Amino acid sequence: MQLEIDVMQVDYPDGCNIILGQTHFIKTAEDLYEIIATSVPQARFGIAFTEASGPCLIRSEGNDAELAKECEGILNEIGAGHVFCVLLRDAYPINVLNQIKGCPEVCRIYCATANPLQVMIGSTTQGRGILGVIDGFPPKGVESEKDRQDRRDLLRRIGYKR
Repeated sequence: MQLEIDVMQVDYPDGCNIILGQTHFIKTAEDLYEIIATSVPQARFGIAFTEASGPCLIRSEGNDAELAKECEGILNEIGAGHVFCVLLRDAYPINVLNQIKGCPEVCRIYCATANPLQVMIGSTTQGRGILGVIDGFPPKGVESEKDRQDRRDLLRRIGYKR
């Protein structure tokens, strides 16, 4: 059996965060919709999920049609089954990530980011699957005392620490 590995750049709208994960059941899109809508009511979001059997369709939900359509496009390009994509606006992944991890259908989270994103995809004669992701850029050094203070100030400015 042969394995081909490809790398795909994932483009998504500015001002959004993306969550990519693996899941296993057709009710994923509706369950993730309920999780996000009840966890962060002001969030704008789209969700898509790829079936891996039966009709093998991309299923989508969301309260923002543009973001749902973007998720569909991302998953269509990835081309792997049992993958979900969430695009969030006016919320951060930290607001919903534990609830998403607790969803019975969710097997794993590949990433939750606003960084440039690449997905490593493995292809065999059966199909495609996500092998991993490249999230952002490599480290450029170790933080200084000023960097540490800037980090702490940022967390307080955006309301995550007091």
